[in-house]
Amino acid sequence: MYEYIKGILTEISPAEAIVETCGIGWKLAISLTTFSPLQSLTGQEVKLFTHHHLREDDEQLYGFFTKDERAVFQQLISVSGIGAGSARMILSSMTADETRAAILGGDTNRFKAVKGIGLKSAQRIILELKDKIDKTAVGDIPLAGPVGGDSAVREEARSALVLLGFARPAVEKVLSTILQQTPDITIEALIKKALKML
Repeated sequence: MYEYIKGILTEISPAEAIVETCGIGWKLAISLTTFSPLQSLTGQEVKLFTHHHLREDDEQLYGFFTKDERAVFQQLISVSGIGAGSARMILSSMTADETRAAILGGDTNRFKAVKGIGLKSAQRIILELKDKIDKTAVGDIPLAGPVGGDSAVREEARSALVLLGFARPAVEKVLSTILQQTPDITIEALIKKALKML
């Protein structure tokens, strides 16, 4: 329905982006893969490829930094039992390329490490998508550098994980553990590590 939105990035968090165009602020659900290249672009013009997800009880606009990530997202939600939330969670744990590699390699463990994805779902993703995945597609999303300020990193990560559906007390405990071990961790790396531990 909507191919992309181009406008000023007014707000950004690891789970959501707000892009203003023609006086309208569009709130888009995003993955960590999209958050990484966007996090330093607040106040600048950006272009996000979109997926309009409409259900009986919910309407959500998803934003992607590349068409490649959107294509993988749409392939994931075409799998029976994999909803948009699960697909976003997968793309927050792995890049589009890593997701494709896990599918092509039959790596059920990579998918099982994602919240809400069990063995049967992992097997179904691999079985249904193995022949549909473009083996030549390449995405190159740069990773973010370290972000200063332990409390700012913690707050961003906490907010993103709670938005993704994790209980706040569990999130706090995991973030404390990770930040004690690696205090200079990036927001993206912190959330990815937390996703594996929650």
